[in-house]
Amino acid sequence: MGELLKRYGLVSTAVVGLVVGLVAWGLGAPDLAFWAWAAGTAPVVVALAISIAQALLAGRMGVDAVAFVSMSAALAFGEPLAGVVVAIMYTGGNVLEDIAVARAERDLRALVDRAPRIAHRRTGDVVEDVPIEAIAVGDRVLVRAGEVVPVDGAVVDTGALIDESALTGEALPVTRRPGEDVRSGTVNVGGTFEMRATATAGESTYAGIIRLVTAAQTAKAPFIRIADRWALLLLPVTLVLAGAAWAWSGDPIRALAVLVASTPCPLILAAPVAFIAGVSQAARHGILVKGGGALEALARTATVMFDKTGTLTVGGARLVAIETAPGESADDVLRLAASLEQASHHVVASAIMAAAAERGLALTLPSEVRENLGSGLEGRVGPHLLRVGSPAMVFGTVRPPDWAVRALRRASWRSALAVFVLVDGRPAGALLLADELRKETPRAIQMLRSTGIARIMMVTGDRADAAETIGAALDLDGVLADRSPSDKVDAVVTEQRLAPTLMVGDGINDAPALAAAGVGIAMGARGASASSQAADVVILVDRLDRVSQAVAVARRARGIAVQSIVVGMALSGVAMLAAAFGWLTPVAGALVQEAIDVAVILNALRALTPGRAAGFRRPMPSAAARDLREDHARLERNLDGLRTLADALDDADPARAVALIGEAHRMVTEHVVAHERDDEVSVYPRLTRFLADNHGLAAMSRAHREIQHLARLLGRLADGLRPEDVDRYLIRDAQRVIEAIEALVRIHNAQEEDIYEHAVAA
Repeated sequence: MGELLKRYGLVSTAVVGLVVGLVAWGLGAPDLAFWAWAAGTAPVVVALAISIAQALLAGRMGVDAVAFVSMSAALAFGEPLAGVVVAIMYTGGNVLEDIAVARAERDLRALVDRAPRIAHRRTGDVVEDVPIEAIAVGDRVLVRAGEVVPVDGAVVDTGALIDESALTGEALPVTRRPGEDVRSGTVNVGGTFEMRATATAGESTYAGIIRLVTAAQTAKAPFIRIADRWALLLLPVTLVLAGAAWAWSGDPIRALAVLVASTPCPLILAAPVAFIAGVSQAARHGILVKGGGALEALARTATVMFDKTGTLTVGGARLVAIETAPGESADDVLRLAASLEQASHHVVASAIMAAAAERGLALTLPSEVRENLGSGLEGRVGPHLLRVGSPAMVFGTVRPPDWAVRALRRASWRSALAVFVLVDGRPAGALLLADELRKETPRAIQMLRSTGIARIMMVTGDRADAAETIGAALDLDGVLADRSPSDKVDAVVTEQRLAPTLMVGDGINDAPALAAAGVGIAMGARGASASSQAADVVILVDRLDRVSQAVAVARRARGIAVQSIVVGMALSGVAMLAAAFGWLTPVAGALVQEAIDVAVILNALRALTPGRAAGFRRPMPSAAARDLREDHARLERNLDGLRTLADALDDADPARAVALIGEAHRMVTEHVVAHERDDEVSVYPRLTRFLADNHGLAAMSRAHREIQHLARLLGRLADGLRPEDVDRYLIRDAQRVIEAIEALVRIHNAQEEDIYEHAVAA
């Protein structure tokens, strides 16, 4: 605050001196005008002298030295009008920088300003207002309409409508159902709801974000220090040119005009304004950059290293397939297993229950539950006696049936965990759980390469086979598996020696590697982990493609900074030459330099805007893209059903095979073909309004035709099929067609979602 008052005081003094001098000059009092202009200049010269002396004592020479020389020379040569104009230009430039910085930091400050202070804690039937620091885990908290959620928690009883834009950048509210998490810092835009606190205030999402914002103060970037080093060259060049102009013309005023025109405000102002604007622009997309230095380092990145689990993948177990015994229903197997797993706190149990919830399956409370640590559960669900767990627990020393052997083989191929379900003593099915790639990961890798990243690697503690499978799928340049946290640090340090390296991770074990990299990015959607504290950049949204967006924002900000400096200093050079030849007086030179300064600041502020990628029109509303993705999610459930039907054909008798093929044909006709036709008739025509180039949609239309062709082939197999027509060759043909449809539609959906994301980002 003191520094800000000093700057405003100096510019006010210079302005008053100029105005008083002009009035005195107009009233025919030139001596009074002289001293008024000198009085307006002198305080700025003194303040600048102190600043330069402090810099010299610290062992550095700044760009302010040229401004000091020009104002001092103006006073010495009896040109106080030129001096006071330079003083206004210099101090006014600093004030303009303050305004620009304040404009650029507004988004970051808004996070802190809206932090809640009070929570409504419910105890029995009594609701009392308490400081949020008093909220403990398990407390019931009331959140009223329009209030900011005070701590992290889970919705109780009724649903909640939440505006998460402050954290995620998503403009539309989202619905949180009972049991689902809500994060502190989001806003309740629906009716009053109740939640149960799952974290204290200090450990909640918003508290972590505020700590990170506090750390994200504007720092002097390496690029800005380069500007100080340039002053070592600029000062002697300016003095030599001023001296040459004086010697050639014999007029010391020529030298003064050169000094005035050389005042290096573009060098002083461009870089900090552009970088702080870039930090603000990144914050709008849920990317918290800890200062201009981190943004500058991010812009120079040539190599990116990713952790695997939770970064390239979703992290944790996810249900990827259900294998069933002949005659069993996949939904029944999952429902029974999830009902029993309600009695367990294991991560696998959570994954199984989440999968059942996604399918809308009604669960039953289990009884007589016994847990065998490390192997599984036993208990009753309704009338059924269940055993859910590892193959050893379910089958013991007995050889598993053929379908179970096949399930184990498929689990091995997919690096998945197989959880078997025994119902009333008979093996009913197996749940395959694995850690899958994030849906946006392939696109995020592609976007990074498009920004100019030369080398992309993965470094993980996971075993080599699982890591290399993902590395091959993403076409990474290198995969380092079985790495401990210290090994990760060594790998990052090695790459950093070769080229500026960015490390991306999410876990506590990634914190040392994040700190060792040139730039560390934490996938810190919860904002309070050790990795977030160690990182230079924190992605507040659980989206991997924000990494490439962060790199793009940083490179744009640095490009604008370089452009502003080069153009600004080139214009200053032209003004200096004009002054040397006598075409600009000292006062005119000062006014020209002021115009250059304003232009430089305005250009640097372009970093506040996202820019526009060529080839796109206006952006597609995010709500429309979300609706399309939800359609795909519904279709994915039908594709899972098709996979189950194809697997069931392995052991089906002829009558059962006829029913399965008929059911597959019905599902393809009613869900898959209907969806693709709707895309062609309704969705694609709407998408063309948001894409300037429709070649991608043409390729998608070609896939629609292939899907419809395969559907017709399946229809021919199913039409009029009788049990006596079924043989192993017909079953094999049916499986091939069903599996081809399933695989093609999954790939097609992923490609469409890439187009949706491009349209939203247009």
